[in-house]
Amino acid sequence: MSSTYSEFVTEVQSIADISFAAGVLNWDQETYMPQGGAGLRARQLATLAGLVHERATGGKLGSLLEVLGKDVSLDEVQRCNVKYVNKQYQRALKLPREFVVEMSHTVSEALSVWQQAKPAGNFEAFAPHLEKIVNLKRRECELLGYTAHPYDALLDEFEPGLTTAEVEQLFADVRKDLVPFVKQIAQQAPHSDELLKKHYPKDKQFAFSETLLRIIGFDFGTGRQDISLHPFTINFGATDVRVTTKIDEHNLSDMLTGTIHEGGHALYEQGLPANGYGLPSGEYVSLGIHESQSRLWENNVGRSLEFCKAIMPQLQAAFPEQMNGHSANDLFQALNVVRPSLIRIMADELTYHFHIMVRFETEKALIEGSLAVKDVPGFWNSRVREYLGIDVPHHGAGCLQDVHWSHGSLGYFPTYSIGSFYAAQFFAAAEKQIDGLHEQIERGELKSLLQWLREHIHRHGKQYSARELCERITGEPLSFSYFMQYARKKYGSLYQL
Repeated sequence: MSSTYSEFVTEVQSIADISFAAGVLNWDQETYMPQGGAGLRARQLATLAGLVHERATGGKLGSLLEVLGKDVSLDEVQRCNVKYVNKQYQRALKLPREFVVEMSHTVSEALSVWQQAKPAGNFEAFAPHLEKIVNLKRRECELLGYTAHPYDALLDEFEPGLTTAEVEQLFADVRKDLVPFVKQIAQQAPHSDELLKKHYPKDKQFAFSETLLRIIGFDFGTGRQDISLHPFTINFGATDVRVTTKIDEHNLSDMLTGTIHEGGHALYEQGLPANGYGLPSGEYVSLGIHESQSRLWENNVGRSLEFCKAIMPQLQAAFPEQMNGHSANDLFQALNVVRPSLIRIMADELTYHFHIMVRFETEKALIEGSLAVKDVPGFWNSRVREYLGIDVPHHGAGCLQDVHWSHGSLGYFPTYSIGSFYAAQFFAAAEKQIDGLHEQIERGELKSLLQWLREHIHRHGKQYSARELCERITGEPLSFSYFMQYARKKYGSLYQL
């Protein structure tokens, strides 16, 4: 390893140290920080964001990148690291330090306000903060530049190379194939999820959530779980990965699906190369690929009949009164009820994508300027009525329900649907390559699947783009057809279509 490359690694990892320190403060803000700490926390995070930006755009890093860009002695991993850091460097140079500090301070304040506004359904309290964020994101698009649509600049941060036009085409496929399929299901006799709506004590749910994480392979030696208003996963390197879950004592599904979903994210983080700390070789490919891991575990595994059979004995032991007289098939049906609902994170895996369409269309309109922040509730509610056929009773169950806007994460939501489509395609490949996969899941043996994901996805870091990775694993680009094949097979049987 050349001395210049070693110096480059030291510089990049020291920048990561500051970023992860800010991440710890973010995690604390969403889990344990007292409400009164919000003001100072906003200042602390803004200061750290400014330090990161200063180092990430500094002349030292720029000089190292210039030299290494001409170094033909670098190996494949080293070239990957230099390539992606240079992309981040060029992007960061376009954003003035004062802009980065202002954005950090704005979103930190917005998060605190959102946490109070959501349960109260008080959009008016959050609206001024959202207005600031939208204006800053519009400015960010102009600073970064784009070819066809300003929203492309935001998408690129989360799913590099993805365009607004490509997202629109994917959702055109959703409307063409998934919408009529859901209408077919709606014409069948409805299934019940009352099994999941009994009283399940919080402490027992939390204990079982940790059991679920252990079953899928989460390493508590390098991770932990807590409770938050909105479930999330955060990491400070592959050896410190933290998840949160949301517990409703009258809805066991929140814990079951949310825990496995965040656990899937965490398994990806724990599977990244630890020796790539702070470097692209130790980072996830894209948020679409990240979401593919959480959705694969939550839906293709966690909502399967085989997994229900695997965990039912433990559920009966943990909740004997609630589960008395019920079978794994009862659990399977309850976890897979297709019914339009208001809350995205509680949605079934089919109508879930209608929720993402609402958010994508709202964000796109905000960024292009065709929708004013004050009109967001009306726009949102009309789309929910159009796509899901239900009315929004209050903003806490509508446009205030997600944390993402308070984080400034516009451009993020499409990756949720893309992740589900990747998940179906990846799982179809795993079914072909892992002998007896479904029998293993039924026995609660998930090591082979986790190892397959480690080998084909996790260990590569950013060595391949999302498109390249998909083609390496499945032999073709992302195709919505795999999700529809999976949906028709599973729900066609469940609903006797």
